Amino acid sequence: MEVTSITSTQNAQVKAMVALQQKSAERRRTGLFVVEGARELSHCIDAKMQIERVFVCWDIAGRETEFLLQQTQPPHVMEVTKEVYEKIAYRGGTEGVMAVVRGRNLKLEDLKLNANPLLMIVERVEKPGNLGAILRSADAAGADAVIICDALTDLYNPNLIRSAIGAVFTVPCVICESKECIAFLKDRKIQILTAQLQDSSLYYHTDMRGGTAIVMGTEATGLTDMWRQAADAHIRIPMLGKLDSLNVSVSAAVLLFEAVRQRNESRH
Repeated sequence: MEVTSITSTQNAQVKAMVALQQKSAERRRTGLFVVEGARELSHCIDAKMQIERVFVCWDIAGRETEFLLQQTQPPHVMEVTKEVYEKIAYRGGTEGVMAVVRGRNLKLEDLKLNANPLLMIVERVEKPGNLGAILRSADAAGADAVIICDALTDLYNPNLIRSAIGAVFTVPCVICESKECIAFLKDRKIQILTAQLQDSSLYYHTDMRGGTAIVMGTEATGLTDMWRQAADAHIRIPMLGKLDSLNVSVSAAVLLFEAVRQRNESRH
């Protein structure tokens, strides 16, 4: 493990770190992204992600960080001053530790699905915070995977990683086109349930005990016709107030846990 001390905010490694934090084009070009915080880094390690280098500010970091470094033995450790750490940190309260990690680009065929998989599909969701929250719900519900179709946000956007609180590492994530995803689901006879207000049934009247893909669109425009036409059923959450929609991440959680409820009841 090579240890380097960095005291200047003009250091090339510092500039590279800032670029990865701020520019999706740089993350795509290098295949790298940044993880901040001991908890997120711990999930990253458990997922066996490839850690390239770790930045540590010992003025902030504690014993948990020491344990993580002993556990991972990253090839490069950069010990930085508090000033440098504040320059590269995207958010506060991250325990004085950050890592540069190589992204994992899973394909649909890489997914290892059980006999009755539960999948969350999101089409053209723009806000990283929403996608991060959906990943957390998918993790909590024990979903087999989250599939992001026609992506408008970067899977390794710092805001997404922050809002997911490590779920981006615990839940298999695939980015692909809608057409490809539909063919994948049809080939495996996984029922497609699209969340929509029009021409739909209440979600708790739909059987989700078999292989199921729950498909969500954007809050502004909903799902495209491609998904509506491919669906085996259209489902909706009853809206009893004056508004006609929930936040997409809240809707995803409601539908995922209905699938969990049905599956648990069928076992008893």
